[in-house]
Amino acid sequence: MNQITQAFVLGAGLGLRLRPLTDDLPKPLIPIFQKPLITFALDHLIELGISRFIINTHKLPESFQGFFGANRYEDCSVTLVHEPELLETGGGIKNVETHLGSEPFITYSGDVLTDIALQHLIDEHFRRRNDVTLALRETGLATQIAFRDHRIADIAKRYGTAGNFDFANIAVWNRDIFERIPPQRKISFIPVLADWIGQGGKIGGLVLNEGKWFNISSRAEYLNVHRMIIRENWKPHYVKTREWPERVAKTAVVDPSAQLRGCTAVGMDCHVGANAMLEDTILWPESEIASQTRLEACIVRSQRKASGVHRNIDI
Repeated sequence: MNQITQAFVLGAGLGLRLRPLTDDLPKPLIPIFQKPLITFALDHLIELGISRFIINTHKLPESFQGFFGANRYEDCSVTLVHEPELLETGGGIKNVETHLGSEPFITYSGDVLTDIALQHLIDEHFRRRNDVTLALRETGLATQIAFRDHRIADIAKRYGTAGNFDFANIAVWNRDIFERIPPQRKISFIPVLADWIGQGGKIGGLVLNEGKWFNISSRAEYLNVHRMIIRENWKPHYVKTREWPERVAKTAVVDPSAQLRGCTAVGMDCHVGANAMLEDTILWPESEIASQTRLEACIVRSQRKASGVHRNIDI
């Protein structure tokens, strides 16, 4: 079986569309039923045989350092590479060149939640002897990738070919990519790949429309993911934690008279007072909900207090 053992997980994004939630916490660390978003990517990759992770950081790097304090996740090594100035996707790949060596590697956006079949992507990469192989999908968000006969023919109409798929934010790379990206330059890998296509590079793809795929870029999408998990009783096959989804953290204190409805999640060390009613509401760790409070479709950030009646707001 074709196997890759190292991955570059992109964690340096600003998460601007999720503000103010990302004022306190980097987007890849936002919790989904107590589990940080980036850990879904790591679990997914571990199932493939990945044993070494490189994760880039930018905003709030101390949050990543706190979570990966031992430079380990499960039984895998984790190396955090800080970007004082954002280098974007291409610059970020170049910036971790020394950590990735000469073997092929996989990139995976740390803010994507999916259960698509990644081994098929790796197998396609080796079968076609590609330089790069992109995971493609009909996401409904964009169609910039023109995919024809197992090859990426164009990106963003650089050569006039209309696109028919979106990039699913996961790809397999040979180390040849490092020679094509200038060092310490802020650059997306999209124009780099577009140039490479014009120069005869073997840029392949694989359409992976099966399974779930979410790019959580807004509070509405964040809440909707929680709703879907409860409504469809969905748990990615690679998540081995028996008690996930954990709707109420073990260290939370919820008054017996409080009502938790819909996809409500209560984080670690939260306190929910008497006769409070929470519907489709996410409480981050150490938040406090006063008695008689009514919250619907709200997100309460860590160490915040909420009281009164609120709907569709971040606290």
